[in-house]
Amino acid sequence: MGLLRVEVVCAWPDRHQAVTLELEHGATAGDAARASGIRAEHSGLAIYGEPVGDSALLREGDRVELLRPLAIDPKDARRTRARNRYRGAASRSGPGAKGRPPR
Repeated sequence: MGLLRVEVVCAWPDRHQAVTLELEHGATAGDAARASGIRAEHSGLAIYGEPVGDSALLREGDRVELLRPLAIDPKDARRTRARNRYRGAASRSGPGAKGRPPR
């Protein structure tokens, strides 16, 4: 059997890096990540956007994605947005503001 051709990618907010590799049949997502030489802190792996473990077997043409750790917990981000929306609504509640009429 020949070699598998796969791509390993990692994206940051301002750039991305992609490496095409030829690996032996039976190679795993973890093997591809290590062989890519991409030195990025990653919290997991995905193949075409589907999360997989290090031991997931690769197929010809797969794109292995190095998943970055979250910058902020999604629940905390949602709380912050809600808090800011509430504060913004409170500042617009003065005279002439739309919404609830003044007392």
